Amino acid sequence: MIPRGRGKIINICSVQTDLARPTIAPYVAAKGGLRNLTRAMTAEWAGSGLQINGIAPGYIHTEMTQNLVDDEQFNAWILGRTPAHRWGTVQDLAGPAVWLASDGSDFVNGQTIFIDGGMTVVV
Repeated sequence: MIPRGRGKIINICSVQTDLARPTIAPYVAAKGGLRNLTRAMTAEWAGSGLQINGIAPGYIHTEMTQNLVDDEQFNAWILGRTPAHRWGTVQDLAGPAVWLASDGSDFVNGQTIFIDGGMTVVV
C-alpha cells in the first residue's frame, strides 16, 4: 500500500474498547490496544496515503453469540443498556465498513466508529 501511495485498513475493535466487564480482561486489553494501534498507524502512515480506521461493534447477534442471546438474564442486561433495545446484526456493520473502504471516507483517519446501538453513549 505504501508504494502505491494509497490504501485502506479497517481494524475490528469492539465496544469493549471503551467499556469493560468482569471475566474478559484479556479481550478488553487487546481491543483497547487495537484502538490505539489504529491511531499509531495513522500517525505513522497517513502521510503515505493510507487511511487506518476501526469499527467497534457492540453486541452482535451471530451464531457465536447465540448462547448469550438465549441467556435471559444476559439478554435483558444487553437490551437494558442499549438505547436501540436490540442486538446488532452483521448487516449493521456492513454499511460503515463499506463507507470506510470507499473514497467517501478519504479524509477520515485514525477514528474508531462505534456501532453499538448507542450503548457507549449511556453506559
